[in-house]
Amino acid sequence: MSKIPLVDYLELGTEPHLVANECTHCGARFFDRRSACAHCFGTEFKKVQVASTGTLRSFSVVNVSAPGVKVPFIAGVIDLADGTAVRGNIVGVEPDVANVRLGMELHLVDVSFGVDNAGNEAIGYGFEPTGASNV
Repeated sequence: MSKIPLVDYLELGTEPHLVANECTHCGARFFDRRSACAHCFGTEFKKVQVASTGTLRSFSVVNVSAPGVKVPFIAGVIDLADGTAVRGNIVGVEPDVANVRLGMELHLVDVSFGVDNAGNEAIGYGFEPTGASNV
């Protein structure tokens, strides 16, 4: 069975992590492909591994989504320890406002989205609370 990341910026292995495109001129980071930096208009980028831990800046409990997407779930914006911000789902907690708080410490985890008929497993990412004292 093969594990396949759902997004180009997720690298799997013993320590799954995200990789950003960093502008070589101003240091702005982006997870999608860029032709020019949105901050300084620079055109050169390098790949950098970003931190896998951070704190929750904002979140929403999503109760309505596209067909086939299980609801409710918690979508959030996480400020990573190195200053990079990333959007991701909060996993490992019941999707209820009572179980989440701004500033809670989170860490990146890989999340299986299913296996196809050939045995390939689709892998995404989420962030789960670090330690029981967060919720």
